[in-house]
Amino acid sequence: MTEEAITANGSSAEPGDASAQPRRRELFPLPGLTAIGLYLSALAGIIIIGVVRGNYPPLFILFPVVFLAASGGLMLLFRWAWALVLAAVFLMATFNMWIFASLHEPPALVQGLLNWVFFLYLIRTEVRSKLR
Repeated sequence: MTEEAITANGSSAEPGDASAQPRRRELFPLPGLTAIGLYLSALAGIIIIGVVRGNYPPLFILFPVVFLAASGGLMLLFRWAWALVLAAVFLMATFNMWIFASLHEPPALVQGLLNWVFFLYLIRTEVRSKLR
């Protein structure tokens, strides 16, 4: 089907055709973005709990604010949120790899590799083309 066949109201057939069906909108066009958004939301919750318990300094409360804003914007496919998530994932990946290299903690390696996978997913052309 060509783009000329799509009418102004979003149907996929000729305007006078009785079988004109509206185009279906996908609920989650990129499930990887949903997974990354949920990951950032969970990470924000963990940081909030850490700040309340006193494990992290009070200034760390800025990270959950940024993570939740980026997660919400990523769900809505905003380009600014993509850039924010890309920066956050890259910085977390390098930080976790540094922790693993200096302290030899296996959980840091797992989280660092997970962040690298998210980073590599976010820089794909298909993902960038869906953003607005």
